Amino acid sequence: HGKQGKLVKVEGDPAHGYSRGRLCAKGYAYPQYVYSPERLRYPLLQYPRGSGSWERISWEKALDLIACKLLELHDRYGTNLAAAFNKFSGNLGLLHYAVEGFFNSLGAHTRPVGNLCQAAGWDGQSCDFGEAVSPDPELMAQAAGIVIWGANPAATSLHQWHFINQARKKGAKLIVIDPVFTPTAAQADSYIQINPGTDGMLALAVAKLLIKERKYDRKFVAKKVKGWGAFRTYLEEKFSLEEAGSITGVPMGVMLELARLYTQSKPCASWIGFGLQRHGNGGQNVRAIDALAALSGNLGRPGGGVYYQHLKTCFPSSLENYAKDISKPRQVNLLDFPRQALALQDPPVRFLWVACRNPLSQDPEPQLWSKLLGQMELTVTVDLFMTETARLSDLVLPAASFFEDYDLHHSYWHHWVALNEKAIGPYFEAKSDLEIMSRLAERLNRLSPEFTTFPVKLSSLDWVAAELNEKVRRLLGVEKWQDFLSGPRKLKISGTPWQDAGFKTPSGKYELYSEGAKKMGLPALPVFKEPKRRPSPYPFRLLTPQSLLRLHSQFGNLPWLNSGREEEGLFIEVNEAVARSKGLKAGDEVKVFNAFGAVTARLKLNSFLPRQLVIMPQLGAHSSANRLISYIPTDMGGRNTQAPGIAYYDAQVNFVKCRREREDG
Repeated sequence: HGKQGKLVKVEGDPAHGYSRGRLCAKGYAYPQYVYSPERLRYPLLQYPRGSGSWERISWEKALDLIACKLLELHDRYGTNLAAAFNKFSGNLGLLHYAVEGFFNSLGAHTRPVGNLCQAAGWDGQSCDFGEAVSPDPELMAQAAGIVIWGANPAATSLHQWHFINQARKKGAKLIVIDPVFTPTAAQADSYIQINPGTDGMLALAVAKLLIKERKYDRKFVAKKVKGWGAFRTYLEEKFSLEEAGSITGVPMGVMLELARLYTQSKPCASWIGFGLQRHGNGGQNVRAIDALAALSGNLGRPGGGVYYQHLKTCFPSSLENYAKDISKPRQVNLLDFPRQALALQDPPVRFLWVACRNPLSQDPEPQLWSKLLGQMELTVTVDLFMTETARLSDLVLPAASFFEDYDLHHSYWHHWVALNEKAIGPYFEAKSDLEIMSRLAERLNRLSPEFTTFPVKLSSLDWVAAELNEKVRRLLGVEKWQDFLSGPRKLKISGTPWQDAGFKTPSGKYELYSEGAKKMGLPALPVFKEPKRRPSPYPFRLLTPQSLLRLHSQFGNLPWLNSGREEEGLFIEVNEAVARSKGLKAGDEVKVFNAFGAVTARLKLNSFLPRQLVIMPQLGAHSSANRLISYIPTDMGGRNTQAPGIAYYDAQVNFVKCRREREDG
């Protein structure tokens, strides 16, 4: 809601079929986000880098500095490979792909590949189904049984929690499998506490029980599954239920309960959270859960199936298509970006553009990021706030919020597409990614004609219209962008994939035995391999889950979301008995450390936590635990994202009480 050109209130859109007018706390806090006194207002130039000495400059000067550096580097090296960008999903609006489109328009450059969120699971599902598609999440309301593997919707997915509760009102049973006793686990019918990274072994154990008791879907297996014989032989001859119980920490009786739900409560929905594939065996974990859903006969049933991600709802952005010849781009793994970028030569990376990201807070080994930025001749960060990354940049450009321009929003989860209407004018001199890239392209071509092919005369609404090609219009049932003014549109795609059992694999069947996995150097079957761990002085597994009132490094500066939490700061949750054995009590200040770094945190006790596990929730920009995390690749990820995922949750740490120097006198 706006009044006299100012945003005064935010409400959910009741016409949106998924959110149905509901917002999370962060959504209601957006007026404070937009008008935060910490928000960037003007372009700022820092000299020397990292000094905190900032000078307000005009947009004209900022664009000149950037354009001249790009042209100088091209003249020096005869290529644009010395220019790189680093960007991910800080905003899912399609027009933010202007950054990728601009760099494509320069020809060969240095670009990131990979996916921070779900790479391993994406590959795993591609091996099994042929592509990563999920049922319509609204259909979860029709499930007779729901198994949540490592997700916490009561805290992080308010909208999906609504559909889960609809199913439960009709009698559906909810089982939550998680190492941590989360708010979702607290509300479940059954909670299964599992050791981290062993979800795949539990799924295989339940699959073995189905085979042993002949409860699997024999008709589906006979007609629609490739590799059934090899998989069955593996489970019967090489897989031990006793070992599975020992490794997972799940008793046999609980495994039997889970087996009964999968076979007796159909359709049964399996929701795979991203966390369980952030282990070294993450792709295989997902493949094992997929296999359990397939064998139990829950694929292709409305309300059932496997819910992970749904990329058919994401259509490519036209903004990426205005490219020169980029047949030889230089690709850098987004998840190990600073290490790989530092190693590049001929030419070295000397210009970096950062957008929709705060890597110094959110990426592993931020000390490597500091080193990389130290070697840049010009680092430009585009953001709404002075983030950790912005503080080490040469030039910071103020970004517009999504209330300040038009855009088109889609999802990798639900099936709706909505027009983001412009509600207010720009905050001081803030500009959208599209306007920034258009103005920079115009400046470059003025200084060096045809240096870039990026279109400079199209408005935001012109680009929105360009997204709606014939195929997209048909899928959405619209003729023009103005049709969205009456409300969001749902994509006309199947809400229940594999209903006809026509899989997108090479065999056309569900593939327990995957040649694709074999080509990746992995087992063709979804076998369980426990990540290798050597005895070390860091015996505790570190998990860094999302929290209710934050989104990674965002929203930590808003009063509405900080009320009563101002002094909370970074904390670590530890098993109560473990803390006592170390002579520690609640509230103690502890040093959490490993070979990569150390942080100071306040101790919280959690009697429900496994002894070998500690938790440091993501609580905002200034409390990152990522300095304790190094880049450990997952087993999968390279097939779809061109780089392995990252095993965030295989980090090991130790902790001790902080020692304070005695004061004299």
